[in-house]
Amino acid sequence: MSRTPRHYAVHLHQVGGQTKWVFFPRREMLQEWYQGVVNAEGQGGFVNFPISDLEGEYLVVRPEAVIGVRMRPKFSSVDDT
Repeated sequence: MSRTPRHYAVHLHQVGGQTKWVFFPRREMLQEWYQGVVNAEGQGGFVNFPISDLEGEYLVVRPEAVIGVRMRPKFSSVDDT
């Protein structure tokens, strides 16, 4: 029996050492957000990074400031980073 993740944890690593993480409830939402990151890089614009505990609020970053994105499924009910 395969397990289904409760949500997906995403860690955004930025130039300068900052790291921000949020949770996406479904993989489709994560993929849609990530496509925005990839597509905005060549445009020189900004990318909205949703803040997990505040509905409708975002961290806005330049795509060239993002040096890494780590995604991992979370199966437990405890939100440890």
